[in-house]
Amino acid sequence: MIAVPSPNNPSADHKVRAVLGPTNTGKTHLAIERMCAHSSGMMGFPLRLLAREVYDRVRAIKGDKAVALITGEQRIEPPDARYFCCTMEAMDRLGGGHAFVGIDEAQIGADPERGHIFTDRFLNARGREETMILGSATLEPMVKSLIPDATCEERPRFSTLSHVAPAKLSRLAPRSAVVAFSVEQVYAMAEALRRFRGGAAVVMGALSPETRNKQVELFQNGEVDYIVATDAIGMGLNLDLHHVAFAALSKFDGKRKRRLTPAEMAQIAGRAGRHQRDGSFGTLAGGGDRSGAPLEFTDEEVYAIEEHQFQPITKLFWREAEPRFDTLSVLIGDLERRPQEQALRAAPEAIDLAVLKRLAGEPIAQTIKGSGLVRRFWGACSLPDFRQLGVDPHARFVARLWQDLAQGYLGADFVAARIAELDQTSGDIDTLQGRIAAIRSWAYICQRPDWVLARDEMAARARAVEAKLSDALHARLTERFVNRRTTILMKSLGQDASALPVTLEADGRMTVEGESIGKLDGFRFSVDPDATLADRKMLLAAGEKALPGILAKRAEWLLTDGLAELTLKNGSIEWQGRTLADIAFGDDFAAPRIALSREIAMLPDGPRTALENGLSEWVAAQLGPLEPLKKLAEAARDPDAGSEARALLITLVDARGVVSREKAGLQHLPKETRPFLRRLGVTFGALDIFARDLLKPGPRQLLHKLGLDKRPLQKSMLPVLAESKSLPAGYRPAGGQAIRVDLAEKILRAAFEERGKAIDGQPDGRKEKSPRFRLDLALPVSIGLEEENARRLLGSAGFRLHRARTLAEGAHGPLAPDFWTWRPRRAGDNRRRQRSAQKAKGKGRPSQKPKTNAPSKPGHNGGRKQSQRPATRKPDTGPARASGAFDGLADLLRK
Repeated sequence: MIAVPSPNNPSADHKVRAVLGPTNTGKTHLAIERMCAHSSGMMGFPLRLLAREVYDRVRAIKGDKAVALITGEQRIEPPDARYFCCTMEAMDRLGGGHAFVGIDEAQIGADPERGHIFTDRFLNARGREETMILGSATLEPMVKSLIPDATCEERPRFSTLSHVAPAKLSRLAPRSAVVAFSVEQVYAMAEALRRFRGGAAVVMGALSPETRNKQVELFQNGEVDYIVATDAIGMGLNLDLHHVAFAALSKFDGKRKRRLTPAEMAQIAGRAGRHQRDGSFGTLAGGGDRSGAPLEFTDEEVYAIEEHQFQPITKLFWREAEPRFDTLSVLIGDLERRPQEQALRAAPEAIDLAVLKRLAGEPIAQTIKGSGLVRRFWGACSLPDFRQLGVDPHARFVARLWQDLAQGYLGADFVAARIAELDQTSGDIDTLQGRIAAIRSWAYICQRPDWVLARDEMAARARAVEAKLSDALHARLTERFVNRRTTILMKSLGQDASALPVTLEADGRMTVEGESIGKLDGFRFSVDPDATLADRKMLLAAGEKALPGILAKRAEWLLTDGLAELTLKNGSIEWQGRTLADIAFGDDFAAPRIALSREIAMLPDGPRTALENGLSEWVAAQLGPLEPLKKLAEAARDPDAGSEARALLITLVDARGVVSREKAGLQHLPKETRPFLRRLGVTFGALDIFARDLLKPGPRQLLHKLGLDKRPLQKSMLPVLAESKSLPAGYRPAGGQAIRVDLAEKILRAAFEERGKAIDGQPDGRKEKSPRFRLDLALPVSIGLEEENARRLLGSAGFRLHRARTLAEGAHGPLAPDFWTWRPRRAGDNRRRQRSAQKAKGKGRPSQKPKTNAPSKPGHNGGRKQSQRPATRKPDTGPARASGAFDGLADLLRK
């Protein structure tokens, strides 16, 4: 029944104060101030998150022990609490006897679904000293009709709300909200904003209050500049919005799709412009209905929203708040009773009444007898349908719940198992929303005073799981609809380059407020490979804007502390695997020229010049091992050296210190110039002319790194190598092996010394031009050559092996030693040998026919028996393979 002033309701209507007006008028702030001015108070709010917001504000004023939060799913009630912040359903319908009572958003009494709850509090909740009703100005006729002694005051909006032309989604100004009326459209708008503007926060009625708060905080903190929401944004959310853009002007209200009323439009549009800052509203360009009509407000709607002129509320929905619980039929009859006041209208059948009526026709209803069970059954039917499943599924859930409630309490083990089933954070957005809706049902059940054993423990578990799921849902929404990197860059690109918050990390990554935009390898910036095609241009622009300053600091550090990290490779200076500069040398090898790479172009002029000079000095300091080559080059330019010596030096420099005698053109070199060349470190060998100091590992490695010698490199310059297809610089072939040219010369020089001894040891008058002599191969073997390969090397220098004749069968005596002879090599010997070998190979016969020594006569060597040898001997060992690797001097002298 409707409450009227009576001894049981001591608060008279003349103590009721109705503060009415549009959004952004400070009504809620005023009510909080008034409640805190009294000794106690209670306020009812339409949303749990709004009740939580006010709870936090009042707690900051009065302290934790004095303030309570009461909602269907959560109850924080200190023993000495004097101020209560409640959802409207959880609020005491008479005000709880507190000095102050406040009712927020009272115009919701005209809502078909929840209106009867607000109407009941509007009519019955009173404070001992003051009652404040807050709502839209459209509520004024209802206040005057139902509470005639109440005082009404209207508060003006602090800021102006203006209509603007439609705008494309990609061109929405920052701090804008996009309002849609379906989950699919909300997701589509959020996805588009992620591509265009880096992302958006998402607010929907289906989200848990915790998730909604986290998404709002994402927007309020400036991490994103846009928010996409349903009409849930229109109530209880105080946002720092400048503009509200409607993606649609129609919604499905549960029965049909209809156009929003001007008052509903204004409730949403009024979120724009807070305090003294003006706001705007409009539609998104490109929208419209199926007929192709553009999405636009009518002139009448624009006028109503801007001037806050709306059709007044003429009816409030009402339902009996204190029904009788004699039987289920009596209960249903009272809940369906029509009001007697003309200003009230019977509320449509809500889901709690629909569930009650559905289960009243089931066999389960036969066991519900007596007012106690009927009241308890009605409490079960009043469980909110958080999952939004509809009457039939929700009725089945209530019926299953009643099977335990009818016997007493829900067991703690049973409730704990149901809560544990929902304690999973895997899954997509829709899956997590479903779990949150289910856990909210159990949180509501655990808050009932006589439903669950170990109520406090189970309620705490349910709240913990809801918080965990809400965090996971917030993370999924942020992951899907927010590109934090793009958001940050969109804010920063209009700033001065020095103000762009780009940081160079230790691993070379360039970040903006912790978000990677790319990587700096050496002095080369590359965009993050994970960036989308649409983001690459923006990331590149952000990187290039900050690069000059970062590269200047990097160049300064490199010249002071990082020179040890520089390397030489293929004629370039490299750092961190990237080329900084190419190196070019003149004829004297004294002053290398540095050509900076294009990656250095982003450096300012001053740092670039300093880097170029520093690199030149560093390269010059590395050239110490090439001092012998530098001396040769300087002598080659000296006119006093003589043209023949200079020509040889030029050839030797071009060959990087080693040239074969065949290519050197020694026939044109006067002998008197050789001492001069030897003083420069030039060695005239039997097979090669070389600068011995350039055969060390240091010079050879440096020549290779500088790109001055493209031949293969033997880093350690080992004495002997296994022969390979590509002969390293400073080596010559020796049969199946390769030997360093200076060691080859050592072996050949020892052979010539043995020949000289043989010549000197001949009797006078019987001297031969090519005397026979013996050679000990211990020296080449000790160096690492195999005996056969040593013989091939000696053959290359003109030495010829003669095998001793074998003894005939049955002959006795010591073995005759092998002997060697030497004759000068003639020009073209190697080429003739190669052609002869190829010709023989082409005819399919061996290139050299083995020769057989004649058997010795019987009785030779005094008839002593000798060990037998094969009747044939091996062919004479020819010269080792040789080739000219450099341009010779002969062609120069012919000019």
